[in-house]
Amino acid sequence: MKRNEDPIDELFIKHQFQWDIENLEANHEVRFKEKLNQKKFNWKLFTSIGIAASIIIFMGITLCKPSYEKPSELQYASRETIQTDSIFTVLIERELEKIEEKKSPENKKIITDALKQMNQLDADYEKIIQELEVNGESKQIIYAMISNLQTRISFLQKVLEHLENNENKNVFPDEKTI
Repeated sequence: MKRNEDPIDELFIKHQFQWDIENLEANHEVRFKEKLNQKKFNWKLFTSIGIAASIIIFMGITLCKPSYEKPSELQYASRETIQTDSIFTVLIERELEKIEEKKSPENKKIITDALKQMNQLDADYEKIIQELEVNGESKQIIYAMISNLQTRISFLQKVLEHLENNENKNVFPDEKTI
């Protein structure tokens, strides 16, 4: 019958003369105690200095920052006009995101042309905003602003419809319709 030894014990027995054993020097214990008694690094002082330096840098950046801030585009407009602009701007951005999602090699030319047209409408809108700043709010300027925003949204919706129609045509290219 075999001895029931633990596999780890078998490994120790098998390799008992292959261990790398080194004898320590005579003064090893003395050197170890000297290192323990040496003055330890003061981490509390180090972290305090680091925090203080961070605060000084933050204050320096804050206080030295130029006080000039870019004025908002509609700073001379009424609250209702600003709200209208922000609502339309969000809608336009959503439509542009939808168009970007439709980007493909087949749609590249359509999207590029649409973005060029949007840049022209954006330039027209900037002129309207400048007119608003110079002359103040008037019915004509507000009407022109809203008309431009509506035109941009309807244009983007038509582009999306066109892209979807192109995709639907490409889904069944071999199918003949009656």
